[in-house]
Amino acid sequence: MSDDAPKSALEIAMARLRQKDAEAGVSEPSLTDEQKARIAEVRQAAAAKLAQEDIMFKASLAQTWDPEARAKLEAEHRRDIQRIHDERDGKIEKIKRF
Repeated sequence: MSDDAPKSALEIAMARLRQKDAEAGVSEPSLTDEQKARIAEVRQAAAAKLAQEDIMFKASLAQTWDPEARAKLEAEHRRDIQRIHDERDGKIEKIKRF
């Protein structure tokens, strides 16, 4: 993308944040190729778990007509999704630290 091309609001905001970080002396260390590959593997595994969870949730939901049971399934589904996201983020942070 050239400098003459119009930028989205997100690109402009990110450029401003990077400039503020640079002025404040905050920098994020660059990742090695091995770290990038391991992070990609973690994200791919998490995406697979999320897809599996979604399929299982929809199958259970299709068999359940009781509103209370459906609400319980939905709450469990939200917890499972949050758990998968938390595990993924924790693993990525651990990879970035080492």
